[in-house]
Amino acid sequence: MLNKFQILLSGTSGGPRWDAAALFIARGFGSGLLPKAPGTWGSVAAMLAAALVFMPLPVWLRLLLLVPLTLAGVWAAARAEILLGRHDASEIVVDEWLGLWLTYAAFPSLGWLDLLAGFLLFRFFDIIKPGPIGTLQHLPGGWGVMADDLAAGVAAGVLLALMRALS
Repeated sequence: MLNKFQILLSGTSGGPRWDAAALFIARGFGSGLLPKAPGTWGSVAAMLAAALVFMPLPVWLRLLLLVPLTLAGVWAAARAEILLGRHDASEIVVDEWLGLWLTYAAFPSLGWLDLLAGFLLFRFFDIIKPGPIGTLQHLPGGWGVMADDLAAGVAAGVLLALMRALS
């Protein structure tokens, strides 16, 4: 018997409204529906949203918010996979949103050039998936969608910090 937390993260439906909400979240509020390279478009949307609503928050609150946002992303990605009938469909970009926000999360502030550098570093690690990053996408359900992008976000954030320290 699954408990409520396990049901939430398994991608189980709560009905048509919840399905629509899961698709809306999983598609990065619509950014994943843009043609040609939806992951890149989703990341661009995430970068712009980060500048407007995420980066103005204090670091401690950003880090705290990433926990429930990640859990919501895992649920939405798992449900979207079921509804779309395929694993990690290209239009699922909530993982790009949270991976990129994780890249930025620990910095007190970032200018536009740093936001762009973080974006490029994140996309590099997300696309190339070096070492253990690539193995994480084989986790089941929404965790497999999200984990590799979260790891790419950590790698990009560390490299961005090193670049900033050396400049």
